[in-house]
Amino acid sequence: MPITTASYKITWEKLPDDFPLADEPVENIDQPLLAGALSESLEQAGQLREDVLIGTNYGVCATLDGKMVVKAPDWMYVPHIWVSREEIRRSYTPQLQGQVPVVVMEFLSETEGGEYSIKPTYPPGKWFFYEQVLQVPQYVIFDPQEGVLEVYQLDDSGRYDLQQPNANNHYEIEALGLLLGVWQGTKGNRTGYWLRWWDESGQILPWGVESVEQERQRAEALRAQLRAAGIEPEV
Repeated sequence: MPITTASYKITWEKLPDDFPLADEPVENIDQPLLAGALSESLEQAGQLREDVLIGTNYGVCATLDGKMVVKAPDWMYVPHIWVSREEIRRSYTPQLQGQVPVVVMEFLSETEGGEYSIKPTYPPGKWFFYEQVLQVPQYVIFDPQEGVLEVYQLDDSGRYDLQQPNANNHYEIEALGLLLGVWQGTKGNRTGYWLRWWDESGQILPWGVESVEQERQRAEALRAQLRAAGIEPEV
């Protein structure tokens, strides 16, 4: 995708306490569900250390030529922060408060949100901000209505290049050591397309309710084995 770069002086400053943040509802009720499901399976897998930051519709800041820019990706993963969580309650400034996000995600909705915007002039578009300002290694765009997933990788020239999936239609998310793909089914009261994590062996990372069900099935199988051996299992 062609892009025109603008010459900015980029600094990393904390969001002023009186800086007005957009106080608008999310564009689609699916967005918090999709984001929460991604985070939940990582937590179940023990992937969330204390110094990891996951943000959902949460402001990421940079200052361009003295003007503050705040973008709020639908989901992001920061592998290491070096400040207390109290200091990042309203927003997060990479380089100042921790590392740059290694992956950001945007979920498409019926409202045009500029996920593909390469607008370089102030205020810059999302694509330009993630690619040219933050230089986030991987940018994910997901259409939950159609189940279409696009994963872009920052190449050696500093531009996003569309990745190709593996044979299982999964994409490698390098910094997490996991694969990302689309799964269709039901969680809670939502049925549709979801983003899910798989490990390198191809095993899906379960949600909490799935872990409980797997444990129930294992316990039931063990009881059946004991009964077959003439041993009455303890209740």
